[in-house]
Amino acid sequence: MKISLQSQITLYELSIKKEKKNFIVEEQISGDFFEMTEITVEAIRRIEMGEGLDEIEKMLKSKYPEEEVDMVEFVEQLVELGLVQEIDGVHVQKETQGPKAGGFLWIPSWVGRLLFNRVMNKVYLLLLLCNILILILNPAFIPHYKDIFLFDSMMLNMITYLFLSLVLILIHEFGHIFAIRSHQLPAQLSIGTRLILIVFETDLTQAWKLDPKERNVLYFAGMAFEQVILFLSFGVMLLFPDTFFAGVLGIVVLDIFIKTIYQCCFYMKTDVYYVVENTTGYYNLIESGKEYLRSLFNRSRRPEKSDPQDFGNDFRIVRLYSVFYIIGVLLTLLLAAVYILPQIYYAYATIFSNIQSPGNDAAYWDAVIFLAQTVIMIVLLIYLTRREALKH
Repeated sequence: MKISLQSQITLYELSIKKEKKNFIVEEQISGDFFEMTEITVEAIRRIEMGEGLDEIEKMLKSKYPEEEVDMVEFVEQLVELGLVQEIDGVHVQKETQGPKAGGFLWIPSWVGRLLFNRVMNKVYLLLLLCNILILILNPAFIPHYKDIFLFDSMMLNMITYLFLSLVLILIHEFGHIFAIRSHQLPAQLSIGTRLILIVFETDLTQAWKLDPKERNVLYFAGMAFEQVILFLSFGVMLLFPDTFFAGVLGIVVLDIFIKTIYQCCFYMKTDVYYVVENTTGYYNLIESGKEYLRSLFNRSRRPEKSDPQDFGNDFRIVRLYSVFYIIGVLLTLLLAAVYILPQIYYAYATIFSNIQSPGNDAAYWDAVIFLAQTVIMIVLLIYLTRREALKH
């Protein structure tokens, strides 16, 4: 379908909301969201008012002389995004035919509001401070990599850790779900991968309907639930030390401790990353941060400090983020060195020892089954990684 400056364009019903930096545009039928600049939003609003493309192009060129304005190309982009309903009275076919299915609508919004409101948000922050204070006053509670080895059986250790980790992941994700349900919005829960980890992920796309401060609560909600679990675990460990149950809770503390640090690894799109992105209003920090870091090692693409044209007015934000990007990488290496690698070495050193010279049949078969579990996990990780790659 050919588009010209004389074409008459009809758009789908759009909702436009001003953010700190740009605008968020929602297509009402599909529920898709797009970040757009001031000039593109003005063009859309004038199209909605029925102005001709030639008239809009002349006005925009006059008002934004520093911008390249091509309304024909712009409309073609709107067609690709599925925002154009008709061109010269002819319906434009689009892939998305209706709104995306909602999720967890069975959870009443009042339950979400009970768990996430001004008072409870302060309680979660208070619990975080209390947990930090408990760790300072009780250094023995700082997790050790051997905390997951509660039993002599490696198979039982793995099952226990995976079960507790799965429960904690679900609690974390339901924090997001309850938070978004407090605004009567749906959420989707899926399985994905991050680094070598298999994770559950809550799709909070509908959160773009909310103000930035409200979105921040949604992003922090999972960690808020974890702080409740951590505080209760510390309480039981203080009351009943040196018990089997305290040992189980030690695994819980280790898991939450590692995941909390992991959330601060800004080179991935973690919950804390989304809060930073949301607070700054810069919604492609990772991409810009990578580009800036690459430019530091490539003289031909290196932006001058006095003239950072590559990043415009956001150069300071990108440069600061790149520092935290590097810190995140270092945190990951530190976690690997202090926890993950020692755990892997200890576990496999033990099972290979049991296979080569088993003290009894139980130890031998425990090691064999542990290896089989490892193979299954690797296969599942490869499958999920390939599935994610195919999506993109």
